Amino acid sequence: MNNNVESLRKERGLNQEEFAKALKVSRQTISSIENGKYNPSLDLAFEIADFFGMTIEEIFFYEIVSNDL
Repeated sequence: MNNNVESLRKERGLNQEEFAKALKVSRQTISSIENGKYNPSLDLAFEIADFFGMTIEEIFFYEIVSNDL
């Protein structure tokens, strides 16, 4: 799943630590979400969306990968 969490966070002038504190998660969690290594729980995705005043669909993007050759 892709997302634009990093760009939204940077637009608001927040570093990962500040953003993590606001969401009550670790900085490593934020880093992993931004790098696409971790998909947040539905609750956390809603918290992120609420923080930015956006919908989940505006922040997280699911891409179907086809393995057809």
